[in-house]
Amino acid sequence: MTGRSPRCRRPAALVSVLAAALALTGLTPPGRAPAAAPAAAAAAPYQDPSLPVDARVDDLLARMTLDDKLGQMTQVEREALQPQSDLATYRIGSVLSGGDGTVSPNNAGTWADTYDAYQRTALGTPLGIPMIYGIDAVHGLGAVRGATLFPHNIGLGATRNPALVESVGRAVAEEVSGTGIDWNFAPCLCVARNDRWGRTYESFGETPGIPASMTTYITGLQGERLGAGPASVLATAKHFIGDGGTTGGTDQGDTRLTEAELRAVHLPPFTEAVRRGVGSVMLSYSSWNGAKVHGHRYLVTDLLKGELGFTGFVVSDWAAVDQLDGQPGFTAEEIRTAVTAGVDMVMVPHDYRRFLSLLRAEVTSGRIPVSRVDDANRRILTKKFELGLFEEPYADRALTGTVGSAEHRALARQAVRESQVLLKNEDGVLPLGRSAKLFVAGKSADDVGNLSGGWSLGWQGGSGDVTPGTTVLEGIRAAVAGPGRVTYDRHGQGIDGSYDAAVAVVGETPYAEMHGDRPGALGLDREDLATLARLKAAGVPLVVVLVSGRPLDIAAQLPDWDALLAAWLPGTEADGVSDVLFGDHAPSGRLPVSWMAGVAQQPVNDGDGKTPLFPYGYGLGYEEGPPPGPTPTPPPAPGPVPEACTAAFEVTGAWSGGFQAEVSAHNVSATPVDGWAVTWDLAGSAVTSLWNGSLAVDGSRATVRNAAWNGALEPGATASFGLTADGAPPPSPPLSCTAS
Repeated sequence: MTGRSPRCRRPAALVSVLAAALALTGLTPPGRAPAAAPAAAAAAPYQDPSLPVDARVDDLLARMTLDDKLGQMTQVEREALQPQSDLATYRIGSVLSGGDGTVSPNNAGTWADTYDAYQRTALGTPLGIPMIYGIDAVHGLGAVRGATLFPHNIGLGATRNPALVESVGRAVAEEVSGTGIDWNFAPCLCVARNDRWGRTYESFGETPGIPASMTTYITGLQGERLGAGPASVLATAKHFIGDGGTTGGTDQGDTRLTEAELRAVHLPPFTEAVRRGVGSVMLSYSSWNGAKVHGHRYLVTDLLKGELGFTGFVVSDWAAVDQLDGQPGFTAEEIRTAVTAGVDMVMVPHDYRRFLSLLRAEVTSGRIPVSRVDDANRRILTKKFELGLFEEPYADRALTGTVGSAEHRALARQAVRESQVLLKNEDGVLPLGRSAKLFVAGKSADDVGNLSGGWSLGWQGGSGDVTPGTTVLEGIRAAVAGPGRVTYDRHGQGIDGSYDAAVAVVGETPYAEMHGDRPGALGLDREDLATLARLKAAGVPLVVVLVSGRPLDIAAQLPDWDALLAAWLPGTEADGVSDVLFGDHAPSGRLPVSWMAGVAQQPVNDGDGKTPLFPYGYGLGYEEGPPPGPTPTPPPAPGPVPEACTAAFEVTGAWSGGFQAEVSAHNVSATPVDGWAVTWDLAGSAVTSLWNGSLAVDGSRATVRNAAWNGALEPGATASFGLTADGAPPPSPPLSCTAS
């Protein structure tokens, strides 16, 4: 993969000279004092990349006016910046493109040109502070036509493959960097607890363990260290906290849980994200027990920044601060509440002049302390320095060609293959034979837009040929030997009994937040039901490929189907679906959510005592049965290797009635180990959630074995898992660690 090339960036000294020159033409709004340029800007310590980041931030903060600082706390939608010079005039620190933001012509090169133009404007201030540009690349660079669109998070959660997800993050970082953009509003670490919620597909799963394990996506975006290595993009853990647990699955609703429940279900993925060094956290529109998260000082400052030790910056969601009082239009009280609660940067996104005027009045009156403003600026500027924006502020054109590259599309196809969950396979109808005569139908069989879902060339997405890609129909046609073996009709018209099988690709059409909530029925639409009825009437085996961002209510139709494959929202490389249909890749996906037996069962989640149609973790394969004859006796399993590993138990948080801990296993032997297990006495406590391992309890003894991705340890290597438990935290429980 291509790295970020410094030769494509202006060196720091040239940027400083350019900034000083451009500053001569800068405008100052009425009533605002112009910022004084440093006497020798090119030699300022903050412009010296050899100095520690903390020292550079200290130096820059000392030179900044109040207007400089307030501008850094402001994020504006690009199309709202009218004129563009306002970016410099008001010292705006960040620009974003919303879900429907675009450029013309819409390609990676135009996006890079647009980014560079705004960056030049930002650098035309006396201090030459670069802006940071954010975008929702939630399953690939969905705003750019021709970019690679990966499966949405629910499909990635079905892979149970954190290493693959890290690779996806790395590919997305390269494509985002190819447009100059340096901040991705991803990943969503929500724990989706009700399938009525329109953002269920943005969740990796319904239990905290899957999202926590998939924080590898953050490492993929940022690299092992922010700014190190090729194409480092600032990641965003969102939406803090509890947005997937609202009553009724209502978007922006109220999550009514005890603190212990909130911590057990919704906090672990964020704990892991902070441990991985995520650079930013976006807050949730939702409320916790009636109190808006954007104004919740305990959650934002005490829990996230204090207890978890988050050192990055907190950004609001789109116009979320303006929602605190339930009325349109910013008020001083809303701004004061959010900033003092711990919001560092406000996604305004439109009325930035009024926002800045109100923010300035709150600070000059003392209602918002200057120390809070300085803390917010320190957090924001630190990430800008760590990203290298002061040294390399412009788009790296060496990465522009990676947008939609063959390498990234091949990775996306692999992700699609691994995300498929086989839920039914009566009489082994799958895999299909390459010489089979097939009839393909359904509204999503040949529709890239439907296969990609929301956040794809538009906020809500859209049906049709929205961007280049490969459909399921195209994948089937490519897989079948010989021309004329595949017939397609969207509605199933013309099928008869001469076909070996019918493949119906049906399900949801694109949607995103708010518009995707389904408080009523969760079944298939009339077109799908009519298409399926025509196919069933032909009397040939019926294979259903379900395209959806969540489980649908299909229990009544399931007996009519010979096979059911959950394809989720695969994106632009849907030939990965045909790879599974024809057996090039055996289905390996496992449900990241419980599949409802009926819509009245919602919410249904693992461990709640309800009986779903398909349980959490369910998924079939193509494995053949045992050969005829006596079953051979397997050889004895190798015993544990004594004293091959040691373990440590650290309490990372505590509250009334519960605690959170991180446990590590360390290979102290001279040889690699393939697996490990840590055992300890619960001492009256009970584990309520666990991630990055599997738990077994025998009486008062708890044993956690490695997960599939963290069992192999080289000599000296360490793996860890996390847990929450009720009861008092143990001072230091005796641990035993065995390796195999």
